[in-house]
Amino acid sequence: MAAALATPGVALLTGCDQPPSPPQAPPPVEVTAITLEPRTQPLDLSYVAQVQSAHQVEIMARVSGVLEKIAYQEGDLVKEGQVLFELDKRPYLAAAEIAKADVELRESEVAIAKTELDRIASLAERKASSQKDLDQARGEHRKAEARLHQAKAQYEQALLEVGYATITSPIEGVAGQALIREGGYVAAGGPTARLTTLSRVDPVWVTFTVSQNQQESLHQEVLDGRLVVPEEGRYQVELELINGRRYPHRGVVNYVDLAYDNQTGSFLVRAEIANPDYALRPGLFVKAILKGAQRPNVLTVPQRAVRQGSKGHEVFVVSDQGLAELRPVTVGDWVGQDWIIAQGLNAGERVVVEGLVKLMPGLPVRIVPAPAADTPASPSAGR
Repeated sequence: MAAALATPGVALLTGCDQPPSPPQAPPPVEVTAITLEPRTQPLDLSYVAQVQSAHQVEIMARVSGVLEKIAYQEGDLVKEGQVLFELDKRPYLAAAEIAKADVELRESEVAIAKTELDRIASLAERKASSQKDLDQARGEHRKAEARLHQAKAQYEQALLEVGYATITSPIEGVAGQALIREGGYVAAGGPTARLTTLSRVDPVWVTFTVSQNQQESLHQEVLDGRLVVPEEGRYQVELELINGRRYPHRGVVNYVDLAYDNQTGSFLVRAEIANPDYALRPGLFVKAILKGAQRPNVLTVPQRAVRQGSKGHEVFVVSDQGLAELRPVTVGDWVGQDWIIAQGLNAGERVVVEGLVKLMPGLPVRIVPAPAADTPASPSAGR
């Protein structure tokens, strides 16, 4: 009986001495990943901008008078040479007639003086007149000619004033509101001399400002070789309208102010853009998108692969052992659907872009191809 009782005890002791079975490893998590490859990435720079006329002219009256007619439609496009305003020109026509009559009078005086000079000169040749008489006749003739020149100049001035009473457009552009109405008195040289404003709208200028910090940051990146800009700063410029639509014509940066504006803390930049359909009007706000800059040898990952952690941005990387590794990164510009990675990743590493919700650091992963409908924005997928 003692032997019988000993058997279960031995069995019990034997069972307690057996080591526990090892825990089962979790199955690999299926993810999609991309292999990072350096590439040259175009960089678009965006600024809030405003449309301005490339040539703006204030239409001023050169002569005074009563405004008889506004000869254009306010706010419409006017052609070069088109009549805009007409002043009462009757006083100037009368003055021109007086000046013309004075010219005719002076011409007759010249004729009389010339006849007298010829007569005295003939007598002087025959010694029948003194040299003094001859000199006096010559002087009277020159005086008559001078008075004629003066009269002709006054007549030309009178004709100019007749022409100034009709005010035409010096350029093709959009004419603004008339500041004086019919029947009002226009005083040349006074506050009422300004009649309207004319703005050329093809091409137009688009102006925006770049802050001192932005300017210095871009300059430093160029010096460090991290940014390549167009030669002589000739950026191509696209416009995005307030409704999100892209304007169909491109322009080019044609002016950068060398002086720093102490009041705004920025530099003024200007681009010229064609406006054949007059869709852009002075004063409109648009987004100016500068194209032509490039970042060489950069690494990019799709935005969906980057998550915001408690200490900043981070991504999951597949290690050489096939394990998920959480990597903090420093992101740069956002280009399209990609982030430029400034720090934290190296070329050749594999970054997870799909399957992030199931990942934890240290988990084994198996990289699978991306679905056919989901083409990664960045370089080739890792295997």
